Amino acid sequence: MSYAGPPEAPQPPRPRATPGAPRAPRARAGSGGSRVPPGKAASGDSQAVGSGGSRVPRAGAAFEGSRVGAGRVLAGALASALLLGGCAQSVDPIERLGKRAAEGVHPPGPATDRGYRRWGLNEPLDRPPSPAARALALTPHTSGRVLPRVVDHVPTRDRVVFLTYDDGADKDPRFVDMVRELRLPLSMFLTDSVAGPGYAHFARLHRLGAGIENHTLDHRALSGLPYAAQRAEICGQQDRISSRLGLRPRLFRPPYGSYDTTTLHAASDCGISMVVLWRAAMTPTDLVYTHGEHHLRPGDIILIGPDETTGPSLRERTARVLRKVQQRGLTVGHLEDYLN
Repeated sequence: MSYAGPPEAPQPPRPRATPGAPRAPRARAGSGGSRVPPGKAASGDSQAVGSGGSRVPRAGAAFEGSRVGAGRVLAGALASALLLGGCAQSVDPIERLGKRAAEGVHPPGPATDRGYRRWGLNEPLDRPPSPAARALALTPHTSGRVLPRVVDHVPTRDRVVFLTYDDGADKDPRFVDMVRELRLPLSMFLTDSVAGPGYAHFARLHRLGAGIENHTLDHRALSGLPYAAQRAEICGQQDRISSRLGLRPRLFRPPYGSYDTTTLHAASDCGISMVVLWRAAMTPTDLVYTHGEHHLRPGDIILIGPDETTGPSLRERTARVLRKVQQRGLTVGHLEDYLN
């Protein structure tokens, strides 16, 4: 047998209205379900009770109604526009501003950089490839000692040449700007008696990636000098560059390209691993070549020496070399990457 639960309690009889008696007014529901006594308007009602019980529209209710109507019209217009546009694009203003900001950002690249024209080039300078570990071996000699190898050309399949500068006489700040804007790899072979008063200029170039190398203290022709004199010239400049710039060069260029076996021994004892000459040199008028073909080849080391005349500036001579480099389908590499 199913259980039906406890019996309900009897309800008291409801009073019946007396015929002809006036009915009591009922309280109306206001905002939030509260009961409002008769004769008072509930908060949020669209009408208030006037004199004689008539209903009077409230001004706030009229304004709210017009606002709701305007919102419905605006929503309908936006929906129609989205349907006509064929895509459900977000209309959130913050999101749309973010999209517009993203569309206005263009990644930097050579296609939008026109700074090369300022430096006399007709096209951007190609970036060099990243060289693999390909350091040239040092050259052993019959005495059993390992002496620095002498190079004027780097054997490489990369289509790069190398720019080198001697002495340090030219300290044009505009040349620093040129190196920065073109991101130009180069190597500076410094002589203390020439560069000494302005090492800060070469510190700026070094911060831009330029290699700082040894070119002796006083620019003496070394071939034929005794070992002590050659060692003093080379090791003395090693110490000077170390004290001024905080580095010790691994590459050395003898002044005038003049060296002998004693030079190699002295250079080795001073911590030099490579003696760097050049196959092409920029004169005030044109490139000249020490041997081989009279045009630039991949791996050529180029000397852009100091101009002892009133000829073109260092910037102009550099631009002339770069135009010839580009005409041969080459670009400029960083020498130190290939001569570790």
